[in-house]
Amino acid sequence: MTPLSVDLPWPSRTLHPNARVHWARKAKATKAAKMDAGIAARKAQIPRIDAEALKVTAIFSPPDNRVRDIDGMLSSIKAYLDGISVVVGIDDSKFNIELCRGLPVQGGNVRLILEAL
Repeated sequence: MTPLSVDLPWPSRTLHPNARVHWARKAKATKAAKMDAGIAARKAQIPRIDAEALKVTAIFSPPDNRVRDIDGMLSSIKAYLDGISVVVGIDDSKFNIELCRGLPVQGGNVRLILEAL
């Protein structure tokens, strides 16, 4: 299977694990991010994938040059991964995730590259 990719916006600061926000605000942001990922995957024509597992390469292109830790970036895209999981039909517990830093781009971006395993 050829790798598939989907581009998503830089995640909301509300979704970062160090953000101290009210639970309801975080829940609303999480729901929106999950929906956004599902919609973006469908627009990118990501099909259901018949595989035991999925390799997901996440390329983080931040909106600026501030220092960010990679585990915080991964945690902030949890809802994106949940949305992708629904579309491809593979539970996210079966994802093998590779994390990469990209160059900063205006507004920020997260590219997810999906490969069946």
